Amino acid sequence: MATGSQLGGPTPVLERSVKAAFLYKFLGYMEFPSDPGPTLVVGVLGADELAAELVQITSGRNVGNRAISVRNLRDGDSLAGLHVLFVGADAAQPGSALRAAEKNGTVTVTEQDDGLQTGSVINFRVVDQRVRFEVSLPAAERCNVRLSSRLLSVAYHVQKGGQ
Repeated sequence: MATGSQLGGPTPVLERSVKAAFLYKFLGYMEFPSDPGPTLVVGVLGADELAAELVQITSGRNVGNRAISVRNLRDGDSLAGLHVLFVGADAAQPGSALRAAEKNGTVTVTEQDDGLQTGSVINFRVVDQRVRFEVSLPAAERCNVRLSSRLLSVAYHVQKGGQ
């Protein structure tokens, strides 16, 4: 099922809020291979309103002892320094952003019907009018991040190796 923005209209406010909250929560269930430093950096491409919502949610909050920084990106912006990249439905070139993120070891989150097939680690889907997410373990391995079993247990679908 397509999200609101894939149908040509704006993403509904509740859907956007749920996705932003999930993005914040995902950070607590990711284990990066090396010390990510004092700040976890989340880039948002092709979803300006979601970026604004995520800034509000994360303001003054930490994940563990790390602050959270949100960068609103435009197509072609550098992805250097990002830990997580959300590629929204309005991104002009999602494939090139996903490839660049993978090269940088950045965890990618998308909202496309074929998100996992395009290389995303986590992909949002709307199922029965509820925001769900699916996870690709091979994609997580490629960017050297460990995902908590607690995160995997609540995923709508988990893609394992060989699929």
